[in-house]
Amino acid sequence: MEVSDDEEEEEEKKEEENEDAPKLEDVDEEKEKEKKKKKIKEKYNELEELDKTKPIWTRNPDDISEEEYGSFYKSLTNDWENHLAVKHFTVEGQLEIRALVFVPKRAPFDMFENRKLKNSI
Repeated sequence: MEVSDDEEEEEEKKEEENEDAPKLEDVDEEKEKEKKKKKIKEKYNELEELDKTKPIWTRNPDDISEEEYGSFYKSLTNDWENHLAVKHFTVEGQLEIRALVFVPKRAPFDMFENRKLKNSI
């Protein structure tokens, strides 16, 4: 195909005008979004509950048997006998308090000795 000089000059002028004009490009929106996204590392700790039983003083007194009170008393005081009486109560006000009070069957053998330091129980 033959092109005359005039046509060739016109094509060159069009190309020069196109070079000055802004070029339009197709850009994928997904690629732009990927570039804008920041990678954030999240750290979290999974806490595993080891002891699933609730403490005896937080439970309902009607649901607790005498054997459970006895085993708790023996483990707490290192006494070989069961307790004489137990009082499980809740006090509500500005603070809520749940407590257990145990009365031992016999007094400790060193109760009236002043030489020994008292236990902090």
